[in-house]
Amino acid sequence: MTQANLATAHSAFAGLNPGLERRIRRQLECGERISQSWLDRAIAVEMPVADDAVDQLAQQLEAGISHFSRSTRSARDANSDYGNALAEHVDALDATPDTNDVIASLADYARAMLERSRKAEEELRMAEDEAASLRRNLDRARRDAEVDFLTGLPNRRAFEALLEKEYREAQATVEQLCVAFCDIDLFKQVNDTHGHDAGDRVICVVADLLRAISGEKCHIARHGGEEFVLLMRGCGPKEALTRLDTEREALASRKLVNRRTKEPFGLITFSGGVADVFAYPDTRSALAAADEALYEAKQSGRDRIVLARPSA
Repeated sequence: MTQANLATAHSAFAGLNPGLERRIRRQLECGERISQSWLDRAIAVEMPVADDAVDQLAQQLEAGISHFSRSTRSARDANSDYGNALAEHVDALDATPDTNDVIASLADYARAMLERSRKAEEELRMAEDEAASLRRNLDRARRDAEVDFLTGLPNRRAFEALLEKEYREAQATVEQLCVAFCDIDLFKQVNDTHGHDAGDRVICVVADLLRAISGEKCHIARHGGEEFVLLMRGCGPKEALTRLDTEREALASRKLVNRRTKEPFGLITFSGGVADVFAYPDTRSALAAADEALYEAKQSGRDRIVLARPSA
């Protein structure tokens, strides 16, 4: 009984984190104990922490830009100093009958300023190269931070940003918008029987299957573990259910084999829940409704898609 565990329980059962709630219910239904280590792992999956690598690169880029700015100021100051000194010596040339000393001094100063200018130019070039390299690394890190390393699909972080964008655009263009959760059935048995490497391959099979229906207005992401989330714009709830149901049937008809052991996996299926986003007050409520519909599909026998029914 800790403050952190109480906060976790509240987020799960007050509807703030429906994915975590479903994981807890599934664990209990399997007769498994909810241990602290299990809960910590579940929290890590459902509530991913911020990507420190991106933040570090952003800080490095800021430092590089600061260095670039300092080098620019240095070069500007050097040119300004040189211009002022040159103007003074030109005035001295006009005022002094014997110009040899002034010309010699001017030549010495010009050589010194040339060296300083070349040094400032080199520092400026290095600062430009450093800033450009940091920007490339930052762009790559941001892309990597939004891609699931196993399936190559967008991850939860990327999906949540996309959902808000598509929500605003669908509102503006008066288009339908649906969200759906899919979860591989009895996935724990796959891992327990065939190992986690085989389980990862099954996840990739389902990812490729769902990727086939994605396009300009249909987006799929790995939400965590064996769960996927889809966003379908310009598609009503019944059409979204039909499209997802077609892929469910396609998976159920396949005979998958563990290529390492040559043993069949047996029947691999997934369940899903679909919700009409605009039937709910906001995107969070729609996601919770789709998640609840997925839970209903699991409870009613698995290997099926359920359409969320918004309350009056």
